Amino acid sequence: MVEIHPLTQVTGTVVQAFERLIPQLSDARPPTQADLEKIVSSPSTSILLAYDPAQNDHIIGTLTLVVFCTPTGMHAWIEDVVVDGAWRGRGIGEALTRAGLECAAEMGAAAVDLTSRPSREAANRLYQRLGFQLRHTNLYRLILSQDVK
Repeated sequence: MVEIHPLTQVTGTVVQAFERLIPQLSDARPPTQADLEKIVSSPSTSILLAYDPAQNDHIIGTLTLVVFCTPTGMHAWIEDVVVDGAWRGRGIGEALTRAGLECAAEMGAAAVDLTSRPSREAANRLYQRLGFQLRHTNLYRLILSQDVK
């Protein structure tokens, strides 16, 4: 049984988990301890961690939730969902996403957005099964830093 908890304190174990998990998601460099501490201290950003209590609370997945207010209301984005490859297909991504949706609702968001590469077929099926709908919109990006992939 997986447990989901918000990240409240950045430890060496947490940094090592991100060093292992982020390369399974993207080519971006994994966050440093300082990066993670900055995220944890942000009132608009929450990191959720999936643990396996049967393995000394080994971190097996993560999700980042960003909730922010604009003149049109409270908005939420789910970002950087990744489950360790050895643990995929066991409902951990779903548990993380459901926990993220609960947090977003508690913070007053009326809707939650996310993006997922088409090549992540299992993730896309999960999001559709959870009720996310494909939006017909253009997503634009302007690269301001070479750190962005």
